[in-house]
Amino acid sequence: MLLKHMLPPLVAFVVFIGGWELIAYLAKAPVYLVPKPSDIVAAALENKHALWVSVTTTTLEAVLGFFLSIIMGVAGAILLASSKWIEKSVYPYAIILQTIPIVAIAPLIVIWFDAGMNAIVIITFLIGFFPMLSNTLIGLNSTDQNMSNLFYLYNANAFQTMWRLRIPAALPYIIAGLKISCTLSVVGAIVGEYIAGIGGGAGGLGYAITYAAARLKTAYLFACGLSASALGISFFLLVNAFSKWVLSSWHESEMKKDS
Repeated sequence: MLLKHMLPPLVAFVVFIGGWELIAYLAKAPVYLVPKPSDIVAAALENKHALWVSVTTTTLEAVLGFFLSIIMGVAGAILLASSKWIEKSVYPYAIILQTIPIVAIAPLIVIWFDAGMNAIVIITFLIGFFPMLSNTLIGLNSTDQNMSNLFYLYNANAFQTMWRLRIPAALPYIIAGLKISCTLSVVGAIVGEYIAGIGGGAGGLGYAITYAAARLKTAYLFACGLSASALGISFFLLVNAFSKWVLSSWHESEMKKDS
């Protein structure tokens, strides 16, 4: 069964890479213009130490920003869901914050927190925050009314209702936010490195991409871009595995269906 699902994308991948290699070879395109897949692999191996340092730096920044967005997003949604008055007062400003381009406020972040890790993590957090806040708030406000009435009949207080009913019911929405935010965290970390990153041996993928582009090291540029993509996919797969672990026993979205 697994082979049946994996075979079509694997065949498409082999055909695509093989066609790319063949066309680039026959066209005799310069490496700095259109590198072959073999050139990309060679560039990655040649710069494996620098690439590994860049990947680990970006991973650390993305993970820190991601966890910060989870904590603040879920906590903020619980606060907003606890009072309609607070939600109506504060939520519009969260939307406004989301609509402001991050490049417009990034210089302020650099001024306030200095360039480097702190500023990059905050930029990553800002990019991943709204999906967590919005999805969690939707989930908390979508609690079954009959269950809410049952809790009311049993004299459950607001904290008990929130902790034992509304948060568990919102888990599918929270995980949907995680799936969006986890990939955005990688994007946010790289964007942050463009704006607020530091160079040298400790630079992340954003710095490595800038370095490769400035020196027309196109093969290494591709290697950095593919590494960023692999990092985002890894984050998503981890969150997807967590989703199956949490929801597979009770929620329709992850329960195995009879074919």
